[in-house]
Amino acid sequence: MKAVSELFEVVYGHSLELNRLRLLSRDQGGVAFVSRKMGDNGISAYVAPIPDVTPSPAGLLTCALGGNGVLSTFLQEEPFYSGRDMALLRPLVPMTKPQLLFYCYCILSNRYRFSYGRQANRTLKSILVPDLQEIPTYVNQTDTARYEGCDSPASSAQPEALDTSDWKSFTLSSLFDVRKGQRLTKANMLPGSVPYIGASDAANGETARIGQKAIHKAGTISVSYNGSVAEAFFQAKDYWATDDVNVLYPRGFKLSPATALFICTLIRLEKYRFNYGRKWHLERMRGSIIKLPVTEADQPDWAFMERYIKTLPYSSQVDSKAI
Repeated sequence: MKAVSELFEVVYGHSLELNRLRLLSRDQGGVAFVSRKMGDNGISAYVAPIPDVTPSPAGLLTCALGGNGVLSTFLQEEPFYSGRDMALLRPLVPMTKPQLLFYCYCILSNRYRFSYGRQANRTLKSILVPDLQEIPTYVNQTDTARYEGCDSPASSAQPEALDTSDWKSFTLSSLFDVRKGQRLTKANMLPGSVPYIGASDAANGETARIGQKAIHKAGTISVSYNGSVAEAFFQAKDYWATDDVNVLYPRGFKLSPATALFICTLIRLEKYRFNYGRKWHLERMRGSIIKLPVTEADQPDWAFMERYIKTLPYSSQVDSKAI
């Protein structure tokens, strides 16, 4: 194991304030602004070039030293500015892209040691990570080129405006047949390939693969009513859902992957209504309301939802033939 400082030169970033900069789209020549954001590669916005301030070069790692996203670490592949409490890590020896991404993960894995009140300003350099010779073989064999272009939208059209003022309310039971999952203990699980969907907020809700026969059909949405409440995922394969999960079967329409992603987002927006003491149980879910864009006949505008999702980044990876 090596300390981070033995593998990288660690320096502070620009420490800029985003609210003092002029926003400018990437297509218009804007420069990426990297902050302590946990997602989107840490990029909060694109800003106009700043006179006399040179952007940091591509190929560096950025690491959040504080905030809720402490130790969020990303490989920056284009020149960038950085905000407050950001460290920049420059490799001391040449490293491949898979190796750099591996170190991003290693640093992030130490997040549990820190909190909002315990930042990493003084300790980042001393965090221990594997030496180059200790990197697993699969990392060095990974072909990252296969993922190039995956952030492209499926459609070249510009995203349509989301004016929710004329959306209409629908109960979930008017759109879906809401069914309950079934309990299966770990002790009774058989080895196999059937997805087991639990009350999880990660990996599409899949927590295991089992040998039991699937109890729910592909082309449906799983929604946690306990645990990670309101986490909703489209399921493209037949599966088993635990009893902490309800399953939405479409009534009278085919649920495409793109349309399902639109609806899953709206379902997750209901999360704030529930907590440990107020579950989103079956009857409560059936009566819950979501608002959807509608046609002139006041029916859900499935075509609009499909088109909209296909204009978003990464939508090229949404497989329309998944079911």
